[in-house]
Amino acid sequence: MDKTLGKEIPTLQRGTYLNDNCDAIVAMGYMKRLGPEKIQVMKDELSEAAIQINDIEDEKKAIIEKFKEELKPLNEQRKLLLKGLKQKAVFVESETCYKFAFPEEKMVGFYNIEGDLVDFRPMTGDEMQPTIFQVARKTGTDK
Repeated sequence: MDKTLGKEIPTLQRGTYLNDNCDAIVAMGYMKRLGPEKIQVMKDELSEAAIQINDIEDEKKAIIEKFKEELKPLNEQRKLLLKGLKQKAVFVESETCYKFAFPEEKMVGFYNIEGDLVDFRPMTGDEMQPTIFQVARKTGTDK
């Protein structure tokens, strides 16, 4: 079996020769060898496609970064809101609170402007010494 058949016949008549002398005509797929010109054309097309893909990927990256920046504050807000709903409370950054010492309990309490206890802790050594204000203070529960 030869690697080529009918190469000596001109291109226009080769199809007729092969058709007339074959045993059967079969439709099938195969890998067709490419010539150097076709390879160069395909390389050029590949280069062009790679450049376009790179440009589109750069655009996509820029758009994604823009969306990330737009979503960042909304995601932070959502996170804080979900945390507040879950804990049924929110963290207050800075608010004036009032410190009261309770020597009989050896505790210090912190109250907000609404009069709600927001934090408490044990008294430190220097807070255990009563002041004139603590002695004269009336909390409203005294008789």
